[in-house]
Amino acid sequence: MDDRNSKLNRRDLFRMIGMVAGGSVMYQAMTSLGYAADSQYAGPIKLQGAPKGTRVIVLGAGLAGLVAALELRNAGYHVQVLEFNDRVGGRAWSLRGGDVYTEIGGETQNCDFDPGLYLNPGPWRIPYHHRGYLDYARRFNVALEPFVMVNYNAYVHSSQYFDGKPRRFREVQADFQGHVAELLAKSARQDKLDQALTDEDQQILLEALRGWGALDENFLYKAGFDSAERRGYEVNRGGGLMPSPMPSTPIGLADLLRSDVWRALTFGQTHQWQSTIFQPVGGMDMTPRAIGREIADLITLKARVKAIRQSDTGVTVSYVDARTGADPRQASADWCVCTIPLTILSQIDLNVGAPMAAGINAIAYASAVKTGLQFKRRFWEEDEAIYGGITFTDLPIRQIAYPNTGYNRPGKGVLLGTFTIGVPGFELSGMSPQLRVSKAVEYGAQIHPQYRSEFENGVSVSWHRVPGALGCAAAWTPELRAAHYRHLAEIDGRIVLAGDHISEFTAWQEGAVLSALDAITRLHRRVLAA
Repeated sequence: MDDRNSKLNRRDLFRMIGMVAGGSVMYQAMTSLGYAADSQYAGPIKLQGAPKGTRVIVLGAGLAGLVAALELRNAGYHVQVLEFNDRVGGRAWSLRGGDVYTEIGGETQNCDFDPGLYLNPGPWRIPYHHRGYLDYARRFNVALEPFVMVNYNAYVHSSQYFDGKPRRFREVQADFQGHVAELLAKSARQDKLDQALTDEDQQILLEALRGWGALDENFLYKAGFDSAERRGYEVNRGGGLMPSPMPSTPIGLADLLRSDVWRALTFGQTHQWQSTIFQPVGGMDMTPRAIGREIADLITLKARVKAIRQSDTGVTVSYVDARTGADPRQASADWCVCTIPLTILSQIDLNVGAPMAAGINAIAYASAVKTGLQFKRRFWEEDEAIYGGITFTDLPIRQIAYPNTGYNRPGKGVLLGTFTIGVPGFELSGMSPQLRVSKAVEYGAQIHPQYRSEFENGVSVSWHRVPGALGCAAAWTPELRAAHYRHLAEIDGRIVLAGDHISEFTAWQEGAVLSALDAITRLHRRVLAA
């Protein structure tokens, strides 16, 4: 046997470490492929010289439409905004007590949350590198607070392993990291590394692995005070004559691997999820509401667009009352910025070129279901010391997210009891809202038994059944991007599309901001050239 084949060279070694360490290594590879990078936001846009009297109609008052309308108005354009909903913000939406929501199919929910409690059915996190969004929040005095992405005391849950009982995130993280460190240390100590690593490098590596994996003096990962400092104690440290601390017992590597709980470990390490993450104080709709107040005189709410027709000289939009279908009207302008989701736009009478039309009809939207559950008390804090963060599970609800505000206060609280996409999302979407809430309680009780006695009320949003959206975000693939993305982004006559679906930040508000700024910058140049 060739001895070289039994050795681990430097490249393979650090590839293994990178796979376990997760985010930083993965990010480098993704960046080289254009899949992950900081926002290209370069500061406030500067549009100058708008021809006097030039009119622009903006379709949609989500964040992309609001940003486009605000900046075009500031540049001197005459702007009109048509919005399907009776509010601004689009998917940046918060449900609070007293709100009434009717989904496609006619099911109506009355949100009964107590004052101060809310659910963000759409976006709920803002990474630190989403500079465009953060700039608008700052300009409009929208207060932010930290969003806890990774909570080491939250749970990772497999219904098939560990007797169906949840394990703390820190236990899984410490044990997986410890076992892998031990394996790598054995490779180093058994002279399994080739000349790519010097003797000195190997010694440094061993010490690094000992610290990284909480290994003992023999480079073994096992129950002891080193591992307990990572994964927690069986008997915690105390004071006075309290019982002496006792280390906890690690999970075996085979159980970790087979249970799939390790898949949750890199969740907070990939670029999009790296700290610091924010949320607006009081709900995700705070920023669009603030911008909406600034340009309220430009916005017509409850306007369902029926047709968008362009000519060589302008654009005419036909619309009706979104609730009754009555009161037909028309709005005319020289140019149009359309931020309507492609799922809806594909159903509207629209005369654009074949390439853009093909793109509009080609892009499906992903499913997503979110369910908010109000409980009589914040038992996750009082009983289990979980303050913010996310629990991951293989149950159809997929995630339980804990509120990142009101820590350690008495009284009620709202958990995100379901956040699911893909096949489980489609399955839940087929249920009534009441059944989705019931299922969230049923499944959640397998992780938190307190659900059964503490639950009060809930509300559930299936994005495929949200009027005006019909899905949570464009489901791009590399093939679809290659075929259609540029055609959708380019100006077609007098119409330009914008929104997170016309960005590399699909499903993020940053994508909406960047897309809007790019679209109106190119439109402004076209106007000046015309």
